[in-house]
Amino acid sequence: MTTFHVGQQTHQRVLPQPAALESASADTPEGGHETGRGHCLVAVTGVEHGRGEIAGFGTRNQRRHPDPASAGQGAAREGHSVVFVLDSRGHPLDPCRPARARRLLAAGRAVVARHTPFVIRLKDRTVADSSVRGVQVGIDPGSKHTGISVFITSGGSRAGMYSIQLDHRGGQIRDKLASRAALRRGRRSRNLRHRAPRFLNRTKPKGWLAPSLRHRVDTTLSWVSRLTRWAPVSAVHLERVCFDTHLMSAGRALSGVEYQQGTLAGYEVREYLLAKWDRTCAYCGATGIPLNIDHIQPRSRGGSDRISNLALACIPCNQEKDATPVQEFLKDQPALLQRILARAKAPLRDAAAVNATRWALWRALEQTGLPVHTASGGRTKWNRSRTGSPKSHTLDALHVGVLDTVTVRPATMLVVKATGRGTYCRTRTDRYGFPRLRLPRTKTVRGFRTGDLVQAVVPTGKKAGVHTGRVAVRSTGSFNITTAAGLVQGINHRHLRLLQRADGYGYTTTKETTIEQ
Repeated sequence: MTTFHVGQQTHQRVLPQPAALESASADTPEGGHETGRGHCLVAVTGVEHGRGEIAGFGTRNQRRHPDPASAGQGAAREGHSVVFVLDSRGHPLDPCRPARARRLLAAGRAVVARHTPFVIRLKDRTVADSSVRGVQVGIDPGSKHTGISVFITSGGSRAGMYSIQLDHRGGQIRDKLASRAALRRGRRSRNLRHRAPRFLNRTKPKGWLAPSLRHRVDTTLSWVSRLTRWAPVSAVHLERVCFDTHLMSAGRALSGVEYQQGTLAGYEVREYLLAKWDRTCAYCGATGIPLNIDHIQPRSRGGSDRISNLALACIPCNQEKDATPVQEFLKDQPALLQRILARAKAPLRDAAAVNATRWALWRALEQTGLPVHTASGGRTKWNRSRTGSPKSHTLDALHVGVLDTVTVRPATMLVVKATGRGTYCRTRTDRYGFPRLRLPRTKTVRGFRTGDLVQAVVPTGKKAGVHTGRVAVRSTGSFNITTAAGLVQGINHRHLRLLQRADGYGYTTTKETTIEQ
């Protein structure tokens, strides 16, 4: 039996690592941790200067024949996502590889506790009988997407185990609240039955967040709590990024008193536009001729008089464009359209949302009782550039904080989309706003609810086959299933098997992709 020893020096934020022993057979319950290689999931090799290098989770062929391109210092290779493991009492153990989970399930020593993310529960093992090493969680918060990474550490090395991209629905919440407010104002102006306004007799506490912003904090905190139930999380690493919106709007370096000045400090509007657009027509590039001020988005189409919506145009271009939106006017010139929109002031809504929620998210994570380590976005970018990893939310989460190298990064990620839990409206309206049908009061039909993850095995007919996806129930018992291949309609409830109850999220697994902040 070969034993690997871990160096004595460890980082002050990393728990002392036990020696990794040779893996035990899945057929023998005695001895060793049945969810990994001996006491922990990975072996620690290449001890040098008191630090251990984490062996990865790739396939056996990858471990025997590593990629020469990734053999350099700091290069990370792709590996498989792990399976979360619970003991017989529901307490989290160290995750295991998918192959070991299959052997445990085939031997009858484990049962499936959850379908997505996949979690198994051992029948013959408890925390007291196992040596739990623990994992850590990295978070890269964003306005539309938040990256979450589960990894293990040894010294300054990290090995990614699981990646989650959480898609928020803050924009939908904002639009629904705005629509509801517009409907209430309309009822008051039309002298109809309405609820009296309550904004004058309500006081907001300090630190109050709008519902669309609170949603981002709550969903991120919810998934951290879920991970602590499925894995032994020992620490959380949070990227507490701060955007300088004034610098982003200025487009140049600012210092000192310039932060107290607006965009037009020292300028008149016309002189500012002449300097911004280099005294040329924004649409045809003509120079040395009289130029007019043009609204990029026409005022008749909702455009404003803000300096970011103004451009210079020659008289022929101004007359030809008239009240046409710039996207329609330049639909045959996409490169010019992109250049004009990029030169105009970029919207700062996403940056403002991250700035408003960063402190609330940090305080919420502190209340979980876990050690929370914060780091800047510049440190994350520097770590990612050293390891040669592409840009994505989940890989940013893997590189948050203090680290030397990343040995393994998951090849796939779980995209979790916040879908909500239905609607309170019990009617469907026509185009005039009158109710045309009533929805049933009970959401459960034949034991299923809309949004449940199901598997349908249809033996015969045009829809014969196996269909797995989210179900939309009907009172008739004939359901629709949304699968990865598309919508399958008219599946009888007798062919369905419940895999997982709806929890307000939709799940898809995809390869690690590059998604901008």
